Amino acid sequence: MHRLTYIDMLLEIERKFLVLSDAFIAESTGSSRIAQGYIGTVPGRTVRIRIRGDKGYITIKGNSSDDGLSRFEWEKEIPLQEAEELMKLCEKGIIDKTRYLVPCGNHTFEVDVFYGDNEGLVMAEVELDSPDEHFDRPSWLGEEVTGDPRFYNKMLTKHPFKEW
Repeated sequence: MHRLTYIDMLLEIERKFLVLSDAFIAESTGSSRIAQGYIGTVPGRTVRIRIRGDKGYITIKGNSSDDGLSRFEWEKEIPLQEAEELMKLCEKGIIDKTRYLVPCGNHTFEVDVFYGDNEGLVMAEVELDSPDEHFDRPSWLGEEVTGDPRFYNKMLTKHPFKEW
């Protein structure tokens, strides 16, 4: 039996998809507006600041695996005022989106509707316990873009959807 280590618990495994229609909105159980920026985006790691509703977060992410399915992720809630101040230190290009939570089977999809320079982009993510874990696919789920760097939020700050 495999015993989970602290590092295992910090490993994020997710798959990303484009979204075909807005049918997910009727299935959502809630939504929140998110602003996020990046203090540092260098190969191998990113440091992200996020404001979601009235809460702030700082997140450190490691390199994605070759297939884009997993990576190290550490996140901590911080006071909103601190997050607002740290946003001023972020690199150019702030992500602005609404995130919808959409239950489907044993999972919850996070569907992001982007604004500003990424207007028109709608993506869904599902977090998994293992790379080969089965999940139900809702009818509005489109092409898988897991591992395509163009769809990483940090890349959308540098090369927004409107420029494609």
